[in-house]
Amino acid sequence: MMVPVRCFTCGNVVAEHWEEFDERANEGDEDPEAVLDELGVERYCCRRMLVSHRDLVDVVSPYQ
Repeated sequence: MMVPVRCFTCGNVVAEHWEEFDERANEGDEDPEAVLDELGVERYCCRRMLVSHRDLVDVVSPYQ
């Protein structure tokens, strides 16, 4: 549904980076690795939280 606020493993805040990451990496032509480096997301557990997230709000919202 929504991106988790904190990383499940280490507890760092990752939700603050989601919008910029989504715009630049998923909708643009930039490399996700470079985008995460520029955003300052260094830990691989936090990186996986952003890279593996799939936004399902548009899919689920018609059923509410």
